[in-house]
Amino acid sequence: MIVITGASGQLGRLVINILLKSVPAHEIIAAVRNPRKVDDLAALGVQVRQADYDQPETLVKAFQGANKLLLISSNAVGQRVPQHRAVIEAAKQVNIGLLAYTSILHADHSPLPLAVEHQATESLILASGIPAVLLRNGWYSENYLASIPAALQYGVLLGSAGDGRIASAACADYAAVAAAVLTGTDQAGRIYELAGDESYDLSEFAQAISQQSGKTVVYQNLPEPEFRAALIGAGLPESLATLLAESDVGASKGGLFDNSRQLSQLIGRPTLPIAVQIKTVLQ
Repeated sequence: MIVITGASGQLGRLVINILLKSVPAHEIIAAVRNPRKVDDLAALGVQVRQADYDQPETLVKAFQGANKLLLISSNAVGQRVPQHRAVIEAAKQVNIGLLAYTSILHADHSPLPLAVEHQATESLILASGIPAVLLRNGWYSENYLASIPAALQYGVLLGSAGDGRIASAACADYAAVAAAVLTGTDQAGRIYELAGDESYDLSEFAQAISQQSGKTVVYQNLPEPEFRAALIGAGLPESLATLLAESDVGASKGGLFDNSRQLSQLIGRPTLPIAVQIKTVLQ
């Protein structure tokens, strides 16, 4: 039995859809805060159980009978450590045989402020004694693809990443590797640094948008405070603007680059090229 936390989110849904190709639906548990959001999964035969990171008592009940668990990191930045601790403690209580955790690329020495909570979570997992595998996910291509409409509208792509190389991968690629690990063998104790096969800097990203759209887009590098202010001015919440600006600075320091190709090796195919993903957005 495999339980997926955060199953109503984009990554969780993708993982479950991939698992359904090789795992009977009744052996998959979708653990979600609001079960109504995954009625479609329940209709396929997936077990849907209510599980709230902020309500530890729901977690033990949700994890009963499972022997593998995918802990998809919470999106509540700043609250992740206590939330993840609750999941880890519940997993230990029900004797989970393998815990997979979606961490961050090179968590142990990443320059991204986001890494701090992932480092703390990895330490909690290690201290728990639960057999575990760390899926250190790099940047999601979707994070930059979301900026394409505004870049086309104004002819400028803003950022603070300088000439830092970004080896992003599609959410679907990260989902594929999670499913492969959950259905594989001999995974306990492994740490995977997961990133796209190709890398680019944001100037190259802007050039690719230009080439495929026929509209000129140039990259403008800004100091972190100016980029953050621009994001807030565009309507992003202050917390998200700060996260994106800080992450861009981290990218300028190499925090979003890895060329080990562990991701494509694990899924048995190349990762989806950024050019293909840009084309999809523009269609």
